[in-house]
Amino acid sequence: MVDEDQTFVIIGGGLTGAKAAETLREEGFSGRVILIGDERDHPYERPPLSKGYLLGKADRDSVFVHEPAWYAQHDVELHLGQTVDLIDRATRTVRLGDGTAIAYDKLLLATGAEPRRLDVPGTQLVGVHHLRRLAHSERLRQVLTNLGRENGHLVIAGAGWIGLEVAAAARSYGAEVTVVHRGPTPLHGVLGPELGQLFTDLHSEHGVRFHFGANLTEIVGEDGLVLAVRTDDGEEHPAHDVLAAIGAAPRTALAQAAGLELVDRSQGGGIAVDLALRTSDPDIHAAGDIASVHHPLFDRRIRVEHWANALNGGPAAARAMLGRDVTYDRLPYFYSDQYDVGLEYSGWAPPGTYDQVLIRGDAGKREFIAFWLADGKVLAGMNVNVWDVTAPVQALIRSGARVDPNALADPAVPLESLVPADAD
Repeated sequence: MVDEDQTFVIIGGGLTGAKAAETLREEGFSGRVILIGDERDHPYERPPLSKGYLLGKADRDSVFVHEPAWYAQHDVELHLGQTVDLIDRATRTVRLGDGTAIAYDKLLLATGAEPRRLDVPGTQLVGVHHLRRLAHSERLRQVLTNLGRENGHLVIAGAGWIGLEVAAAARSYGAEVTVVHRGPTPLHGVLGPELGQLFTDLHSEHGVRFHFGANLTEIVGEDGLVLAVRTDDGEEHPAHDVLAAIGAAPRTALAQAAGLELVDRSQGGGIAVDLALRTSDPDIHAAGDIASVHHPLFDRRIRVEHWANALNGGPAAARAMLGRDVTYDRLPYFYSDQYDVGLEYSGWAPPGTYDQVLIRGDAGKREFIAFWLADGKVLAGMNVNVWDVTAPVQALIRSGARVDPNALADPAVPLESLVPADAD
């Protein structure tokens, strides 16, 4: 029984934690809700950091999940700019960096992920950047403004979503951009080579230079400033600034020290949770970037680092903490905006899991839906400059039904008509 004498603690001041706190109050929880975040800013959403806010199209206040006054109005106790050093499961307490101990009845871990660091000489130079936090985006926005004004060069290590979105932003400011990527195409680990080429072409048309099949091995500088980068194939590229965009690692140190079950990095890493987002300790839940859920549709653990997972995972964990019946089996979903291309992706189909990529529409005009299939079943779909199709795309994936490829590729055939009538 949940009552006003209980204390629920949330570690993590991002979208996941903020939405969990909101849901606890919406569901009628009257006990203490304590939200602890290691940044001094109120909880905010991260997509604008590489999109609208970085581009200068959104103001700073627009990134926050709630107005600052919301937390006091809903009796959510905030500990901002505060780290958690220890979770003591035996006494059900957490210890803050300032030595304060807080007892909990239920605990939610929503610590997110942190950028992977370049392990090369020169990373101490002033012009080396990462993009994960609001302060990073603010700094990078000023850097891109200066580079554009001075015709400066930005080198980006990595051609994932963050790398490509920053490349698009940098070109909008007028900066010169070179992307160094060890794969054969951008986003190779997510989309495979078939769709990766689309992003090569898109960015090349906007003046981005790619250096594929290479790793950045050194950042060369003088007087503390970046001058160039070198790669393992002997190439050198001029640079005034460098962005490390080589992925993110789940922040699992607290969970590991507390003895919670983790998932091996070869399987995506993170904290192992069940479909109710419970960890191996029934009084501790985990959600967002750090949670690895065994997805029943794909029959494997999946850890998702995107906005929708934070938006939906926090509320799901909150309801589970309240004893509600929760099954968190949402399909992975993300979106991206680059130049005049907007897209949404649903499902999960990394290289090696599919045997066919099918295009519905005009890929040349970048108005199409791509489907990744295995044995005639849709594993994932990505709509590019085609809108209001997420629901039928996800329904096709969830149905697990074999689909007529000719009908799937034909824009004249409504997607809804391809979903079996008995599908959920």
